[in-house]
Amino acid sequence: MSFLNFGKKNKVEEGFTESFFECIRDGLTIRGTEYRPEGENLPVAIVSHGFMANQDTVRHYAKALAGLGYVAYCFDFCGGSVLHTGKSDGATTDMSVLTEVKDLEAVVAYVQSLPYTSDELLLMGGSQGGFVSALFAAKHPEMVEKLVLFFPALCIPDDARAGKMMLAKFDPKDIPEVLHCGPMKLGRCYPADVMNLGPYEEIAPYEGPVLLVHGTKDNIVDLEYSKRAQKAYKNARLEIIEDGAHGFSPKHDEIAIGYLCEFAKLD
Repeated sequence: MSFLNFGKKNKVEEGFTESFFECIRDGLTIRGTEYRPEGENLPVAIVSHGFMANQDTVRHYAKALAGLGYVAYCFDFCGGSVLHTGKSDGATTDMSVLTEVKDLEAVVAYVQSLPYTSDELLLMGGSQGGFVSALFAAKHPEMVEKLVLFFPALCIPDDARAGKMMLAKFDPKDIPEVLHCGPMKLGRCYPADVMNLGPYEEIAPYEGPVLLVHGTKDNIVDLEYSKRAQKAYKNARLEIIEDGAHGFSPKHDEIAIGYLCEFAKLD
């Protein structure tokens, strides 16, 4: 694992400086954005986007966390964005939840190598990025101070076993090398990597504070997944947004950011 500090500063807004960064995982370059308030030994927040999305979809959460005093980061997963909308390297056919955990590990290592960051780490993710963040926290529980999950896609293993993942349908006993998921091609690794994974058993080792936020009208990840996650965790709070969909509307996002800021506030 190696780092490329691509810290060209673009602009200052809302009390923090926006810069671009790069780091490398297995020869692939991960590209993202840093939002840095003034100060040293800053707490860190890393926000992970969902399936087919990119860092633009979670940038406002990173900015909200920077406004609280975190040096905050968002980035594009390798092969995780549709139609070349992401800036990181990697093919969509090589991407899976587990490769995204490796991406997140690389970003955390890069961020914690910087001279102005502390070991205090908040992870946040939406949808698939929420599942990835939860898996990282369970794998490295001593590293994560707080965990925030917006409509986490804990359904992915169940969907893989059912042979229906978003727009892709397949025989789970005979997974093809390439799956067509609307505009995005997936590789066999996408369902295969999670086929035998039990999401609640996997995430439970993390015992720190968790905030779950989920809407009642989510037609992609049922609210029951977050309810079960709350029970699996030892220290979790679930906020339910009435009529909230998968990917909050501006009105519902305002409510969700309120929960986020209350939970993430620094002492």
